[in-house]
Amino acid sequence: MSDLPFRILPQVTETNRHFWTSGRDGRLRFLACNQCGFLIHPPAPICPRDLSKDIAPQAVSGRATVATFTVNHQAWMPGPDLPYVVAIVEIEEQPSVRLTTNIVNCAPEDVTIGMKVQVVFEHRRDGDDDVWIPEFEPAGGATDR
Repeated sequence: MSDLPFRILPQVTETNRHFWTSGRDGRLRFLACNQCGFLIHPPAPICPRDLSKDIAPQAVSGRATVATFTVNHQAWMPGPDLPYVVAIVEIEEQPSVRLTTNIVNCAPEDVTIGMKVQVVFEHRRDGDDDVWIPEFEPAGGATDR
């Protein structure tokens, strides 16, 4: 039996497999247009910028900035210890790519808007699929407030 708290896991499909399995090597990946470099998230079959179908998974730095957050004090289902932080982070390479995630390895009262964070992955197994959930922890350094 796992020591990890309960978590509803994503359905892994051929369209999103690159995202949910990218943590295997510690790299965060999004679809990217090979023509213009635009990152596409959530996944789509064509680039919304130039309509190219020449897209493929691309690793990014894993660095991001906290755009907004909330501290959850209510146990809605079995899960992480309370309180915990749910945040929206903007990916460094393209701030329009945002992820809803948890901020981990940090006291909730220390999280701030503008805080620099770095991806870490929580590995889970769901049936035949290994899933790596991207979470973020403080990256250190100055914050933009």
